[in-house]
Amino acid sequence: MANTALLSVVIIAFNEEANIGRCLQAASAVADELLVVDSGSTDQTVVIAESLGAKVLFHPFEGHIQQKNWAKNQALYQFVLSLDADEVLSPELTESILAQKKAGFPAPCMMNRLTWYCGRWLYHGGFNPDWKLRLWNRTSGEWAGINPHDSFQLNKKESVVKLRGRLLHYSIPDLNWHLAQVNRFTEIAAIELYQKGIKPTWVKLYLAPAFTFVQHFFLKAGFLDGFHGFTAAKISSHYAYLKYAKLKMLYQNRSNS
Repeated sequence: MANTALLSVVIIAFNEEANIGRCLQAASAVADELLVVDSGSTDQTVVIAESLGAKVLFHPFEGHIQQKNWAKNQALYQFVLSLDADEVLSPELTESILAQKKAGFPAPCMMNRLTWYCGRWLYHGGFNPDWKLRLWNRTSGEWAGINPHDSFQLNKKESVVKLRGRLLHYSIPDLNWHLAQVNRFTEIAAIELYQKGIKPTWVKLYLAPAFTFVQHFFLKAGFLDGFHGFTAAKISSHYAYLKYAKLKMLYQNRSNS
């Protein structure tokens, strides 16, 4: 019979005083170590985290992927649950993790994230289902992708466990916040694509936004979430356009300089 495994819960944070307490309180039910890697918060994030028993380390922010890889390598224990500060383990997901912990975490674990969008949960469209590989042996892979969007990539193909319960994502409190996030994230994404030499083709610039809306609102049934589903699909389409429009501007600025 496998021994109960020890688990580090690792969170990266920056000015997350509105979220970090809720995240840590839920995570404490499964954690043997609570580790917060902060990149220079100027609010009460660090104070709240330390008051809830978390170990807080500072590391300058170089990108979401780089920050998460650095953070996982600071974990005390072999098994790591990686969370964002605005994510909360539901009671059912907590029980699922505890069951895997008792079994010694025989396989990496995925969890289905449910997004809070402007006052309600989104059960359809591009936000759901949203399976994330978040619990693994820290030596089994690395964070990868294109900033600001990251995903954990295993070093070798292996079976994963899909856990019961939801990872509650208190992501988008209101429209102003979402629009500001879109502007910030498309700026990061455009720079990343430019540095990788990826070109803004006309297909990506003109067709990708339209396809994104059709996919989210119709093909993935975002219309079942009503006005919120339409708004989320519309802004996701705008995100796709802005990312490639900003990328096109970067190439134009280079050619004009």
